Amino acid sequence: MSLGDKIIQWDIDLFMAINGANSSFWDSVMWWASDKYIWIPLYLFILYLLIKKHKMHAVILVIIIGIAITISDQISVNLFKDMFQRLRPCQNPKLEEMVHIVNDHCGGLFGFVSSHAANAFTLATLSTLFIRKRYFTIIIIIWALLISYSRVYLGVHFPGDIFGGALLGIFIGGGLYLVYRIFR
Repeated sequence: MSLGDKIIQWDIDLFMAINGANSSFWDSVMWWASDKYIWIPLYLFILYLLIKKHKMHAVILVIIIGIAITISDQISVNLFKDMFQRLRPCQNPKLEEMVHIVNDHCGGLFGFVSSHAANAFTLATLSTLFIRKRYFTIIIIIWALLISYSRVYLGVHFPGDIFGGALLGIFIGGGLYLVYRIFR
């Protein structure tokens, strides 16, 4: 077995362990954790912290965050998913009978990289760099990890999809922060 085959098998094994440890309680929690609208209070809290620290300059920072998330979302779909075409676990004929799916939701055909993870880590990276408060950094990283974990739990992503999405989000968030610092 090649190293690539071993990595894929580890990814599947870790996916099966996470996705297989399910219950009706956690199904509900993870379903809601994956929903972007449930997090509106967190987004408003980020806005509040940006305004408190940066005053009127916060408008520019919010625009930068919006652009970053748009870039992250588009790259994760149009570059990665379309190029790699790795089937989601719930779309994989070899696994679909074993995958626990919540509310009959599987998502699109391809899953590498996770757009949820990419977008969450883009927001986490930029907001952490703009706000620079230890308590906030802990909260936002836990939030991004919860979003990411929920995608594996729900059967729509492999852990490798999450890892790739997180790296993409950190790279985009960090890269746009550097561009912002250069032009500021």
